Amino acid sequence: MGKAFPLLSVAIYGLGASALKNGLALTPQLGWNSWNSFGCNINQDVILDAAKKIISLGFKDLGYEYINLDDCWSSGRNSSGYLVADQEKFPDGISGLAEKIHNMGLKVGIYSSAGTVTCAKEYPGSLGYEEKDAAVWASWGIDYLKYDNCFNEGQEGTPKLSYDRYNAMTKALNATGRPILYSMCNWGMDTVWSFAPTIANSWRITGDLTNVFDREDENCPCSELGGLDCKQAGGHCSIMNTVNKVVYFPSRAFQGAWNDLDLLQIGNGGLTDDESMSHFSLWAALKSPLILSNVMSKIDSSTLSILQNPAVLAVSQDPKGEPASRVWRYHVEDTNEYGKGEIQMYSGNLSGGDKLVLLLNAGSRDREMNATLVDIFWADGPAGSATKIKQSWDIYDLWADRMSHEQANAIIHNNGTMTVSNNTSLSFNTTEMGGSKQVYSRVPPSSSRELMGSKVGVVQASGTVKAHVKSHGVAMLRLRAQKQSNDEL
Repeated sequence: MGKAFPLLSVAIYGLGASALKNGLALTPQLGWNSWNSFGCNINQDVILDAAKKIISLGFKDLGYEYINLDDCWSSGRNSSGYLVADQEKFPDGISGLAEKIHNMGLKVGIYSSAGTVTCAKEYPGSLGYEEKDAAVWASWGIDYLKYDNCFNEGQEGTPKLSYDRYNAMTKALNATGRPILYSMCNWGMDTVWSFAPTIANSWRITGDLTNVFDREDENCPCSELGGLDCKQAGGHCSIMNTVNKVVYFPSRAFQGAWNDLDLLQIGNGGLTDDESMSHFSLWAALKSPLILSNVMSKIDSSTLSILQNPAVLAVSQDPKGEPASRVWRYHVEDTNEYGKGEIQMYSGNLSGGDKLVLLLNAGSRDREMNATLVDIFWADGPAGSATKIKQSWDIYDLWADRMSHEQANAIIHNNGTMTVSNNTSLSFNTTEMGGSKQVYSRVPPSSSRELMGSKVGVVQASGTVKAHVKSHGVAMLRLRAQKQSNDEL
């Protein structure tokens, strides 16, 4: 059944021993998925073309590594009960496709459902076939499994029912000996965040995300309370609906186990540039997997410059692995000055003692926003907060050095290469920010790119961070403590 790989172990902090022993997703996974752009119209060429673009446009060098097939790749089971690929769509088989993707230095993902058939209704699911399916995927060289929730034969309704059904695949994946990243997709049902950290690398926390920033849709019920009272997952969920559900349980995510807010919709139309920046910023700050779903061969400069912002990616991949938490949220009344909507403020810990601050303006008009150091360090507790608000902090804007449209277009139209005098490549090492071993490198759009963004000011002790935030936009800031003077040491 192919080469066996040794089992790896990873500690699940605060939850006892892990049932998933693969050592993967120590930072949220980055990659691409076929569903939003291609649906069932996938084949070998579609997948390989996406993989080639991930490389030629520089995404691979920034850490995007998984190329994931979604639904509709199979033609059924053979007489022994093993899944087989659709030979018309995949003439080299999935193993042949995987070999080609591996030869590019990338990893490959597959899709199934914890039900009798998949969500497309015409393809076999894995319920009752967990061991055979995991074994054949491992023999093909699969690195990633997205495991959906359709046609589950009523085996949900309590956390225990869902746990047992999804844990069957955990055990099967472990038994193969091959490290396969396990991405559960049960749509947030049965308070999945209460049990998934012990059996999966990531888990969807809500119904399917659509490319709308903030719009109520009856297909996506339960906009509040983190879905705790929600018995239906639905779809057509907006960005704000999804964010307003996950904010109630950020502590459930940690190294090797992440809340999944669904595939990125950036580049699929429907979102403004500011909404796309907010989308990417929130997913990075909340430590959701960053899985692209746009047509890579049709990427535009705005999309590329957002998805390749190394300062925001550094937040996503920060080795501390701590999601930001929402500190406050206010509803904005409909006035001439600020329009209608809501504003929110998030704070999070980063490596090296840095602090992330995210100001979100979901209102209908631009506005000035601010957060005090008391707000920013609220979660540090009275003792930690009291110390840190008495320091002065340098402020870095993580979007200030966003790649220009000219630079992005040069990459797109020159197939990922661009001439920069005296510099043919860049490396960004987060050891400069506090001790990570992770290195980001890429063909450079600019020799001035920095993971810290640009320094835009200082907040004095006990002071306030202020920013002008566009409608449906964010200010994403990184705070670093200033060095104390000699007589204070």
